[in-house]
Amino acid sequence: MSASAVPLPGRLGDPAAEYRTDPRAARPLRAALDGLGLAAPAAAPPVSRTDPLAAVVGFAKASHDGFEAVYAAVCAAEPSRDDVVRTAHTVTGRDGHEIKLSMFRPAGAEGDLPGLVYLHGGGMTILNADNGVHVRWGEDLAAEGLTVVVVDYRNAVSPDGEHRPFPTGLHDCCDAVRWISGHRAELGLSSLVLQGESGGANLCLATALTAKREGWLSGIAGVYAMVPYISGAYGWSEAEKLAELPSLVENEGWFLNTAGMDLFVAAYDPEDTERRNPVAWPYFATVEDLQGLPPHVISVNELDPLRDEGIAFYRKLQEAGVPSTGRINLGLTHGADSIFKSAVGDVYDSLIGDIARFARKF
Repeated sequence: MSASAVPLPGRLGDPAAEYRTDPRAARPLRAALDGLGLAAPAAAPPVSRTDPLAAVVGFAKASHDGFEAVYAAVCAAEPSRDDVVRTAHTVTGRDGHEIKLSMFRPAGAEGDLPGLVYLHGGGMTILNADNGVHVRWGEDLAAEGLTVVVVDYRNAVSPDGEHRPFPTGLHDCCDAVRWISGHRAELGLSSLVLQGESGGANLCLATALTAKREGWLSGIAGVYAMVPYISGAYGWSEAEKLAELPSLVENEGWFLNTAGMDLFVAAYDPEDTERRNPVAWPYFATVEDLQGLPPHVISVNELDPLRDEGIAFYRKLQEAGVPSTGRINLGLTHGADSIFKSAVGDVYDSLIGDIARFARKF
């Protein structure tokens, strides 16, 4: 077969394509999404970034409620683990805000354990730190012999609709990580790595970049970023996307809608002044920005609109000489590897094991 006869993937070859008709789709995930009414293309939002900020914030709040309902549904039948112990801590941030931390450790564990700070996803704009998916993730990582600290940072839009744009959430993450690093002995941490997915991956990368700028990078041993939401390019023209990040077109509507993500960008940076600031959008970090960072793992999913920005960031890490590993999970949509445990258990378990091995290296 000639190269010209090979069809282009996804919507690059067929603008009417859908995840549920994509031959690359993971069959168990497709069935799970279909059961939740999510296998069809994600609907376009009813507002745009040119609408008043109140409308953008209202969309984010509605999205929060909708995704929280999905997360509750996928965890409804899963009991909490009885081999993990959870404790609560509080850190006072730079503006006096009380940042809540949840710490998970294996029951009966004594002495220091490798430490992991988990920053949850949601485009830095939505989702609770304490929902079923995020708690399950912290528990499952802790059960691998880690001390896991989940940071309840402030989203750009609170569950009740309060607007708290960049850099509020990033400051919470940085303040929490600095405190945790400075209290490793009392918390029983032998080392400290950062880990997060989607917007949480953005915050992990941005926290490491900020730590380098501010001179406290030695407290971070490594970063494990999954399906990173780091470009802010979701409102670019189709021509711009095709030229630089074609997965934004190829996988448009596969669980995520880029217009909806662009509204999260508008909520995070309402004045549109941080578009190329690498601590807001790490995709725009220069090689010089990245030089000297600790080891990284970048994990992306094949059928995710965000796939190509993660791959591009991995390649820039390589260019900067940062020890880095890349992985691609075939057939999966954005976040499926951490959200849909029952559908993609082998991938989920593989990631949990890989993250634990990464944390134990230091």
